[in-house]
Amino acid sequence: MTESEVKIGDALPTLRAGPISRSTLALYAGASGDLNPIHIDSDFARMAGVGDVFAHGMLNMAYLGNLLTKWRPQSQLRKYRVRFKNIVQVYDELTCSGAVRAIERDGTGVLATIEIAATNQNGIVALEGEAVVAL
Repeated sequence: MTESEVKIGDALPTLRAGPISRSTLALYAGASGDLNPIHIDSDFARMAGVGDVFAHGMLNMAYLGNLLTKWRPQSQLRKYRVRFKNIVQVYDELTCSGAVRAIERDGTGVLATIEIAATNQNGIVALEGEAVVAL
């Protein structure tokens, strides 16, 4: 898709992630160095009052990043931010989506502002945010 083919309102192809397994959490903890036991130790999570382990926020953010970089190369990502709204539980399945909300030209070229969100199988928004991508 070329710069001229991108229009306000265009949806990015959705990305599905999950179900989030305990193995996924353990592997992510090892790869990221985020060994907080709330994400990998069920006993610790229960003692902390959360019932069970839950996904790392940065893991969920990575799924949204994957949505963006499947649409455009990472080198074209200019800005990326999210707001963490709800916890992603073990076995949740995420649907990551995005839509073009603005297109503008600056001194470097044409930029698209993308509204993004990750929603679980129950329609609960886990993360929402925006990205700016060079076209």
